[in-house]
Amino acid sequence: MHADKEIDTRGLNCPLPILKAKKALADMNSGEVLKILATDNSSLRDFKMFAKQSGNELVEQQTLAPNEFVHWLRRR
Repeated sequence: MHADKEIDTRGLNCPLPILKAKKALADMNSGEVLKILATDNSSLRDFKMFAKQSGNELVEQQTLAPNEFVHWLRRR
């Protein structure tokens, strides 16, 4: 999937991946896609909730390996 911007939050625990994603999305245009790399197990649940609360679209989530996740959010 094409991402307009990518952030690496590997090694960071909640709430830092969400906060970094929120900041990155604020600098993006509507419809652009943000790719987030994460290692926090709770990020799967956290990004689902973040998308629901913020109105941004959670396009996809992938588990690459134990404790390695990729999330794609589309800016509202």
